[in-house]
Amino acid sequence: MGLQPLEFSDCYLDSPWFRERIRAHEAELEKTNKFIKELLKDGKNLIAATKNLSAAQRKFAHSLRDFKFEFIGDAETDDERCIDASLCEFSNFLKNLEEQREILALSVTETLIKPLEKFRKEQLGAIKEEKKKFDKETEKNYSLLEKHLNLSAKKKEPHLLEADYQVEQNRKHFYELSLEYVCKLQEIQERKTFECVEPVLSFFQGMFTFYHQGYELAKDFNHYKTALQINIQNTRNRFEGTRSEVEELMNKIRRNPQEHKRANQFTIEGYLYVQEKRPAPFGSSWVKHYCMYRKETKKLTMIPFEHRSGGKLGDGDVLLLTSCTKRSMDTTDRRFCFDIDAADRSVTPVTMQAFSEEDRKLWMEALDGKEAPFISLNRANTKREGSAQLDKIGFMILRKCISAVETRGINDQGLYRVVGVSSKVQRLLSLLMDAKTCSEIDLENSIDWEVKTITSAMKQYLRSLPEPLMTYELHGEFIIPAKSGSPESRVNAIHFLVHKLPEKNKEMLDILVKHLANVSDHAKKNLMTVANLGVVFGPTLMRPQEETVAAIMDLKFQNIVVEILIENHEKIFRTLPDATFPEPISMSVSPPNAPPRQSRRQGQRIKRPVAVYNLCLELDNVDNHSPSREDTPTGSMDSLSSQSPTPVVSSSPVETDKNHLFLESGDLSDWAANHVLNRRARAVYPCEAEHISELSFQIGAVFEDVQFSREPGWLEGTLNGRRGLIPQNYVQFL
Repeated sequence: MGLQPLEFSDCYLDSPWFRERIRAHEAELEKTNKFIKELLKDGKNLIAATKNLSAAQRKFAHSLRDFKFEFIGDAETDDERCIDASLCEFSNFLKNLEEQREILALSVTETLIKPLEKFRKEQLGAIKEEKKKFDKETEKNYSLLEKHLNLSAKKKEPHLLEADYQVEQNRKHFYELSLEYVCKLQEIQERKTFECVEPVLSFFQGMFTFYHQGYELAKDFNHYKTALQINIQNTRNRFEGTRSEVEELMNKIRRNPQEHKRANQFTIEGYLYVQEKRPAPFGSSWVKHYCMYRKETKKLTMIPFEHRSGGKLGDGDVLLLTSCTKRSMDTTDRRFCFDIDAADRSVTPVTMQAFSEEDRKLWMEALDGKEAPFISLNRANTKREGSAQLDKIGFMILRKCISAVETRGINDQGLYRVVGVSSKVQRLLSLLMDAKTCSEIDLENSIDWEVKTITSAMKQYLRSLPEPLMTYELHGEFIIPAKSGSPESRVNAIHFLVHKLPEKNKEMLDILVKHLANVSDHAKKNLMTVANLGVVFGPTLMRPQEETVAAIMDLKFQNIVVEILIENHEKIFRTLPDATFPEPISMSVSPPNAPPRQSRRQGQRIKRPVAVYNLCLELDNVDNHSPSREDTPTGSMDSLSSQSPTPVVSSSPVETDKNHLFLESGDLSDWAANHVLNRRARAVYPCEAEHISELSFQIGAVFEDVQFSREPGWLEGTLNGRRGLIPQNYVQFL
């Protein structure tokens, strides 16, 4: 049964049943008000969702438009051109669809939201005000009536007549207000139906218009789809037809590769390992080169190329060949070697190594090589001269380098993280280690030596010492406090151990750490925070005597020890340790204040050490750079000495940016507490999976749908369609 009509005559009676009918009308309007309010909320959410969907669709369209297939060869077929253009066409279809969706979103605002808000504010809001006035007048009318009836009959006649007049006037005003309120109530009850439904009708009209536009677009797309399917099928058929031919050719070459060599301008070409000789203390290294020789001109072109570092080409070198001699096994401990002499080479001969004896014969034949005379090499009498030592020259090298760095490059971004050109570093270090030339070199004012060359030479000197500056003997003892205990107990333990170092070691370590503290004080400009310096100098100042997997697990703790030294330099080197401080405890005993060990469930894997793999730095103009130990990604994720997250400098000088921060574990934990992680991330270090559940990847790999894993320090992500675990500190979020 619907609402009963409100009769105007009932306003004068104002009976209890009349009041019940008014309350029923008021309740209905309140219900309508709540309905419209909820509908407006849902409509606004719908608009927001539509805009979000539109933004996602447009981003998807941009991704389609921006990608272009590369084809093999110097031309494309018509079918390939159509397929190549298809992604752009898909993008245009989506773009047109989203333009219609934007029109829909605007129409929802204009045809649904605004009319309903207007009705709710102007009509339902007005009736609420009328109700307040009606209730107020009701209270006033009946209060005055009760007061009037309580007047004593003994009052004077004029006073009683005046009171009767006031009551009558108030009753007339109340009846007029009651009539207006009843009229307004019934008017809004009638208006609400079309005022509410008409905007909803307009909304559906707009929505079906959008779907109709989609239908029209679908009809247009259907013609394009049919043509594209033909292009795809044609291309697939050609692929199937040519694949058997390609496989047959591959098998022919596999059976007899020499008969199917491509004709080109070179007499012979291929990979050779070239021995690069270094100053006495550093021995030599073998670097893979791609070599090309032309017999007519006797020119041998050598280009360094390392497959494992991402296939980056080095600077080529051209030699004018004068002779080639087979290297005797008595003169080298490597097989398949031969020497070449070059007219334009100051250091000859150049020793090269082929991949096999057959390969060497091919090169010897092409280079017109000959057998070498017998030379006896007495390895027992060979001596290693000029090795790095903790002597007067060593202290002079350190002081010269530090003085130059603090004078010229204390604010250089990536200081000590960016390495110098290998050949220049070796040349500078050779001059510094020579007593005759060391004192003559002026690093502070010379423009011949870049700051990165000086810093790399200093690190190379420290790595070339017979044993690390913090000694093999104390290595294990330094590691123990870094693994557990309170920050104060760590500082005390390391303070105690530093004063157990030999005097020269302690003196040089004091000089170096004081300098590193100064470098960290300029971290706002050079981006080399204490944690970053720990990454660089941890493996330089500390290393175990025997390299094992267990030793690799401790790399991150070496960084922590260096961080503690830098942060507490004055206390550690300027004061004596507490005489009552106990000797550091052995590895087999749990240290004091150590946190409780986490129990490992059956099948749970041990967390990957923070640093296992070398970071291949992308450097410009590098002659020959072997990844050095400070380049390893020993990030400060597990740093226990630093109390705040620190930025990590980009591995490439080109990419270094003072506003570029990598998220560390502390940052990620806080960040994840306030955000749902479902993002993309890029690998900043390479990684080789150690378990079937982990992902292997190279630098630059992009992971989709990245989320936190249940295992501490690990993320879950998708790469090339495969989902697995990723070390948290190996990636940067996009």
